Amino acid sequence: MSDNAATKQRIHALDPRLINQIAAGEIIERPASMLKELIENALDAGATIVDIEIENAGVKRLKITDNGHGILKLDLAMALSRHATSKIENLTDLEQIATLGFRGEALPSIASVTRMTIKSREINSDQAWMVSSDGNNKTTAPQPVAHPIGTSIETRDLFYNTPARRKFLKTDNTEFKHLDQVVRRMALSRFDVAFKLQNNGRVVLHLPSVPADDARRLKMVCGDNVPENSVYFDEQRDGMRLSGWAGLPSFSRSQADMQYFFLNGRLIRDKTMVHAVRLGYQDVLFHGRHPIYVLYLEMDPAGVDVNVHPTKHEVRFRESRSVHGFVFRSIQRHVGASAGDVGSLQVDAEHGAATPKPINPNSVFSNELSQINQQAPIRYEDNRYQASERLSANQVREQIGGYKQISESAFRPDPSRPLTSDHLNVALDAKTNDHVIPPMGYALAQLKGIYILAENEQGLILVDMHAAHERITYERLKAAMESAAIAQQPLLVPVTIHVSETEMMAWDQQQKLFDKLGLEVEQLDAQILVVRAVPDVLANSDVSQLVRDVLSDLVATEHSNRIEETMHEVLSSMACYGSVRANRLLSIAEMNALLRDMEATERSGQCIHGRPTWVQMSLSQLDGWFKRGQ
Repeated sequence: MSDNAATKQRIHALDPRLINQIAAGEIIERPASMLKELIENALDAGATIVDIEIENAGVKRLKITDNGHGILKLDLAMALSRHATSKIENLTDLEQIATLGFRGEALPSIASVTRMTIKSREINSDQAWMVSSDGNNKTTAPQPVAHPIGTSIETRDLFYNTPARRKFLKTDNTEFKHLDQVVRRMALSRFDVAFKLQNNGRVVLHLPSVPADDARRLKMVCGDNVPENSVYFDEQRDGMRLSGWAGLPSFSRSQADMQYFFLNGRLIRDKTMVHAVRLGYQDVLFHGRHPIYVLYLEMDPAGVDVNVHPTKHEVRFRESRSVHGFVFRSIQRHVGASAGDVGSLQVDAEHGAATPKPINPNSVFSNELSQINQQAPIRYEDNRYQASERLSANQVREQIGGYKQISESAFRPDPSRPLTSDHLNVALDAKTNDHVIPPMGYALAQLKGIYILAENEQGLILVDMHAAHERITYERLKAAMESAAIAQQPLLVPVTIHVSETEMMAWDQQQKLFDKLGLEVEQLDAQILVVRAVPDVLANSDVSQLVRDVLSDLVATEHSNRIEETMHEVLSSMACYGSVRANRLLSIAEMNALLRDMEATERSGQCIHGRPTWVQMSLSQLDGWFKRGQ
């Protein structure tokens, strides 16, 4: 080896300027990354007003002004030094981070690839001060300037001294879209902070401050129709609080581009939380679609480590199973309840298709529903349909529920003639105003052997009878399975599976999960598992692949719902084949029984494939179509 080669391989300390530029490469990918860091600093400083000015998508100039508590004169120069921060002092602080920024890398990293000027006036000071840096790792001495309480940070000529990185930037329009998205995300994280964004001298976004749960901010950022097509909820358990808006299953998108999850005010894209929310929408979301949500999780900062990724988008929970379960159950409960309620025609999130928007009938019609549910169910689920069109007067009165109790002769002039569904329709017209019509109303007729037409307080309801019955059957099968111990099917030939060391460790830690779900697995050797029994409904499944998938999930996320999902798929198929088929004629009694069961079934607004089961057409909509009153 030559002397020159040996010299090149010698270990040496990097130049401070190069260190900052390497750090900038991890943090500052584009102007939007820079803006995110600067807004986080403003929010940590207690700002309630944040103004942003941009020229040429932030490459030529980016300025952010806030009204926070400001920076002391003595600290201005230090703010541009690496690993200099006011937010943590010791290991204890690092283990319970409550601020958005804390590493002290953002400002020096940005300063190393831009020409930066900082002006700031501390809240208790009568004088503002300014420092500047031109990317050469040197900072000017503080100079007095005029400035209100707060801080202004201006950057110019991004990547001027690293031209190779500037080549990776996209067009100004593309880069501005990323900047706009950053401001919107930050605006969703803090409703109490006012944001203004100017692009090339023109105001493009102005968001005044509003209360924390005020839907006006959501409308301004995500769209006017998002709040009315979402369920707002606020749940607390075990020191955790989850609140926000979960979009209705029918109001979904083809891309996961309107999903915001904030942890203690920080936007995260954590695989544990993504999985928990996705699981909460299981059974109600149409395949290939993505829900809309804006959710806020608050918990003890000591229970989560945010210091695992340079951009802090990924986190690590100390009790991930507990957090995952809390988020999943909360979403499932509120989305599931909304999917089974009465609604009206609304607009799809992307394509404008008419879809049902639920309200909650259980609070409005609780007494009426309880009375209806106490009645003996009509066996419309029997595909032979032995029920007769002949109805006794008592049966008619049961079907019309809260309607006026009238004598048989009032709607059947000739008692010698059999009572038919036509007589029932006449009886329904004899209603009084002292009783409330059930949410799904009463059946009027069947259309093409596919749809049920019903009348309720709002107007006309159209029900896809197969889709609705499919959901009802599925929920009953699922409840039956969950209410009792899962039946096991012993395998005639046990299945042997070779696993890795990490997979074996995951199985050892989660044996109770396998037992709970009816999967009997034993360890045969250091890296061999043997499956001796499976849940009865999975007797014909690929046992080896199922167990491998479960172990893979456990290794990756410490959770797995693979077994439940597979069992639900089987129940889904059973429900599909066991439900009423198209072109099957139903009696009025059978149709009304189906409507009553829909009212009592969770998620009845969507079939098991995520399609809507019914739509509501209000009288005002019908009047508009026919130009009545115009």
